[in-house]
Amino acid sequence: MEKALFLYSSREGQTKKILHYIEEELKDFECEVMDLHLVDEIDFTHYDRVLIGASIRYGHLNKKLYQFIGKNLKQLQTHNVAFFCVNLTARKEDQGKDTPEGSAYIKTFLKKSPWQPALIGIFAGALYYPRYKWFDRVMIRFIMNMTGGETDTTKEVEYTNWNKVSLFTDKFRNL
Repeated sequence: MEKALFLYSSREGQTKKILHYIEEELKDFECEVMDLHLVDEIDFTHYDRVLIGASIRYGHLNKKLYQFIGKNLKQLQTHNVAFFCVNLTARKEDQGKDTPEGSAYIKTFLKKSPWQPALIGIFAGALYYPRYKWFDRVMIRFIMNMTGGETDTTKEVEYTNWNKVSLFTDKFRNL
Protein backbone atom coordinates (compact mmCIF):
# COMPACT_ATOMS: atom_id res chain seq x y z
CA MET A 1 0.00 0.00 0.00
CA GLU A 2 1.33 3.42 -0.93
CA LYS A 3 1.79 6.05 1.76
CA ALA A 4 0.82 9.70 1.60
CA LEU A 5 1.66 12.55 3.95
CA PHE A 6 -0.83 15.40 4.27
CA LEU A 7 0.39 18.65 5.79
CA TYR A 8 -1.98 21.52 6.44
CA SER A 9 -2.04 25.14 7.54
CA SER A 10 -5.61 26.00 8.51
CA ARG A 11 -7.28 28.74 10.55
CA GLU A 12 -10.89 27.61 10.80
CA GLY A 13 -10.54 23.96 9.77
CA GLN A 14 -11.76 23.91 6.15
CA THR A 15 -8.31 23.02 4.79
CA LYS A 16 -8.12 20.08 7.19
CA LYS A 17 -11.67 19.08 6.22
CA ILE A 18 -10.64 19.05 2.55
CA LEU A 19 -7.61 16.87 3.38
CA HIS A 20 -9.82 14.39 5.21
CA TYR A 21 -12.11 14.28 2.18
CA ILE A 22 -9.10 13.53 -0.04
CA GLU A 23 -8.00 10.87 2.44
CA GLU A 24 -11.41 9.18 2.09
CA GLU A 25 -11.05 9.27 -1.68
CA LEU A 26 -7.58 7.67 -1.49
CA LYS A 27 -8.66 4.36 0.01
CA ASP A 28 -5.71 2.66 -1.69
CA PHE A 29 -3.26 4.86 0.29
CA GLU A 30 -2.17 4.86 3.90
CA CYS A 31 -2.46 8.55 4.81
CA GLU A 32 -0.89 10.48 7.65
CA VAL A 33 -2.20 13.98 8.46
CA MET A 34 -0.08 16.57 10.27
CA ASP A 35 -0.43 20.22 11.23
CA LEU A 36 2.31 22.04 9.32
CA HIS A 37 2.61 24.52 12.19
CA LEU A 38 3.78 21.73 14.50
CA VAL A 39 6.29 20.18 12.10
CA ASP A 40 9.80 21.41 11.48
CA GLU A 41 11.41 18.84 9.23
CA ILE A 42 10.13 15.54 7.87
CA ASP A 43 11.84 12.79 5.92
CA PHE A 44 9.78 12.60 2.72
CA THR A 45 11.41 9.29 1.74
CA HIS A 46 8.91 7.53 4.03
CA TYR A 47 6.07 8.58 1.70
CA ASP A 48 5.14 7.98 -1.93
CA ARG A 49 3.28 11.28 -2.16
CA VAL A 50 3.08 14.46 -0.10
CA LEU A 51 0.23 16.97 -0.20
CA ILE A 52 0.35 20.40 1.39
CA GLY A 53 -2.83 22.39 1.90
CA ALA A 54 -2.88 25.98 3.16
CA SER A 55 -5.54 28.61 3.66
CA ILE A 56 -5.55 32.31 2.94
CA ARG A 57 -6.41 34.73 5.74
CA TYR A 58 -6.61 38.45 5.04
CA GLY A 59 -4.94 37.92 1.68
CA HIS A 60 -1.93 35.92 2.88
CA LEU A 61 -0.72 32.38 3.42
CA ASN A 62 0.67 31.73 6.89
CA LYS A 63 4.39 32.54 7.24
CA LYS A 64 4.93 29.05 8.73
CA LEU A 65 4.28 27.65 5.25
CA TYR A 66 7.14 29.66 3.78
CA GLN A 67 9.40 28.69 6.69
CA PHE A 68 8.59 25.02 6.10
CA ILE A 69 9.34 25.40 2.40
CA GLY A 70 12.69 27.02 3.18
CA LYS A 71 13.71 24.22 5.53
CA ASN A 72 12.51 21.41 3.25
CA LEU A 73 13.13 22.85 -0.22
CA LYS A 74 15.36 20.07 -1.53
CA GLN A 75 12.83 17.39 -0.58
CA LEU A 76 9.97 19.41 -2.03
CA GLN A 77 11.84 19.64 -5.32
CA THR A 78 12.80 15.96 -5.53
CA HIS A 79 9.65 14.14 -4.33
CA ASN A 80 6.06 13.79 -5.50
CA VAL A 81 4.60 16.81 -3.74
CA ALA A 82 1.42 18.72 -4.59
CA PHE A 83 -0.06 21.89 -3.14
CA PHE A 84 -3.52 23.35 -2.75
CA CYS A 85 -4.76 26.70 -1.50
CA VAL A 86 -8.10 27.37 0.18
CA ASN A 87 -9.65 30.82 -0.05
CA LEU A 88 -13.02 32.51 -0.37
CA THR A 89 -12.18 34.22 -3.66
CA ALA A 90 -12.09 30.78 -5.34
CA ARG A 91 -15.89 30.69 -4.97
CA LYS A 92 -15.91 32.81 -8.15
CA GLU A 93 -15.36 29.86 -10.48
CA ASP A 94 -17.06 31.67 -13.37
CA GLN A 95 -14.23 34.25 -13.21
CA GLY A 96 -11.46 31.61 -13.11
CA LYS A 97 -10.47 32.52 -9.54
CA ASP A 98 -10.27 28.78 -8.79
CA THR A 99 -7.41 28.14 -11.24
CA PRO A 100 -3.65 28.66 -10.86
CA GLU A 101 -3.77 31.11 -13.76
CA GLY A 102 -6.66 33.11 -12.31
CA SER A 103 -5.75 33.10 -8.63
CA ALA A 104 -3.90 36.18 -7.42
CA TYR A 105 -2.94 34.22 -4.29
CA ILE A 106 -1.22 31.48 -6.30
CA LYS A 107 0.57 34.04 -8.47
CA THR A 108 1.90 35.70 -5.30
CA PHE A 109 2.81 32.33 -3.79
CA LEU A 110 4.77 31.30 -6.89
CA LYS A 111 6.68 34.62 -6.84
CA LYS A 112 7.54 34.36 -3.13
CA SER A 113 8.26 30.64 -2.95
CA PRO A 114 11.43 28.97 -4.21
CA TRP A 115 9.33 25.79 -4.56
CA GLN A 116 7.21 25.55 -7.68
CA PRO A 117 4.74 22.66 -7.26
CA ALA A 118 3.98 20.55 -10.32
CA LEU A 119 0.37 20.10 -9.21
CA ILE A 120 -1.62 22.99 -7.71
CA GLY A 121 -5.25 23.10 -6.65
CA ILE A 122 -7.35 26.07 -5.58
CA PHE A 123 -10.52 25.44 -3.61
CA ALA A 124 -13.16 27.72 -2.20
CA GLY A 125 -13.27 27.66 1.56
CA ALA A 126 -16.05 28.20 4.04
CA LEU A 127 -17.46 31.18 5.87
CA TYR A 128 -18.02 30.48 9.57
CA TYR A 129 -19.25 33.82 10.89
CA PRO A 130 -20.66 32.55 14.22
CA ARG A 131 -17.30 30.93 15.07
CA TYR A 132 -15.21 34.05 14.47
CA LYS A 133 -14.10 36.46 17.14
CA TRP A 134 -15.68 39.91 16.90
CA PHE A 135 -12.81 41.56 14.99
CA ASP A 136 -12.54 38.75 12.43
CA ARG A 137 -16.32 38.71 11.95
CA VAL A 138 -16.36 42.46 11.26
CA MET A 139 -13.34 42.37 8.93
CA ILE A 140 -14.47 39.33 6.98
CA ARG A 141 -17.98 40.79 6.62
CA PHE A 142 -16.41 44.00 5.28
CA ILE A 143 -14.33 42.03 2.76
CA MET A 144 -17.32 39.92 1.71
CA ASN A 145 -19.41 43.07 1.27
CA MET A 146 -16.73 44.49 -1.04
CA THR A 147 -16.51 41.26 -3.06
CA GLY A 148 -20.22 40.48 -3.31
CA GLY A 149 -20.27 37.63 -0.80
CA GLU A 150 -22.44 36.61 2.12
CA THR A 151 -22.69 39.27 4.83
CA ASP A 152 -25.24 37.72 7.21
CA THR A 153 -23.09 37.08 10.29
CA THR A 154 -25.50 34.47 11.63
CA LYS A 155 -24.73 32.11 8.74
CA GLU A 156 -22.15 29.47 8.00
CA VAL A 157 -21.64 28.90 4.28
CA GLU A 158 -19.46 26.23 2.70
CA TYR A 159 -18.31 27.17 -0.79
CA THR A 160 -16.01 24.17 -1.39
CA ASN A 161 -16.70 22.44 -4.70
CA TRP A 162 -16.26 18.79 -3.67
CA ASN A 163 -16.37 17.55 -7.29
CA LYS A 164 -13.37 19.74 -8.02
CA VAL A 165 -11.59 18.31 -4.97
CA SER A 166 -12.27 14.79 -6.33
CA LEU A 167 -10.76 15.70 -9.71
CA PHE A 168 -7.67 17.08 -7.95
CA THR A 169 -7.45 13.88 -5.88
CA ASP A 170 -7.30 11.80 -9.06
CA LYS A 171 -4.42 13.93 -10.34
CA PHE A 172 -2.64 13.62 -6.97
CA ARG A 173 -3.08 9.82 -7.04
CA ASN A 174 -1.28 9.71 -10.40
CA LEU A 175 1.43 12.23 -9.52
